Amino acid sequence: MTLGEIAEKLSLSVQTAQEKLDTEVTGGYASDLLSCVMAKARKGNIWVTLQSHLNIVAVASLKELAGIIVTEGMPLEADTLQKANEEGIPILTTPHTTFTIVSQLAQLGIQGVEMTNDQ
Repeated sequence: MTLGEIAEKLSLSVQTAQEKLDTEVTGGYASDLLSCVMAKARKGNIWVTLQSHLNIVAVASLKELAGIIVTEGMPLEADTLQKANEEGIPILTTPHTTFTIVSQLAQLGIQGVEMTNDQ
């Protein structure tokens, strides 16, 4: 499923990098701890968080994530939006909680990342 399809089905607001909405989503990861995302998220995942500061763009770029969903209507800082557009990192927003969005992603068939010895 593409990021654009997810945005449409979950009524997410696209804030940045709209040209990347055709990116295939390989799975999902939810965390507000950047260190956990760096350790466990996988290339092509969609990341669900309520963090909205500049560092989320750096982590998403480093991990080659498909995009970020910022929950609970958290406002995005101007420098975060600018950097996300420069880096081509789609940021989508929603007023819903992380729990709600993750459950909706699961209903769409987006599977979570589970750590195994071979990863």
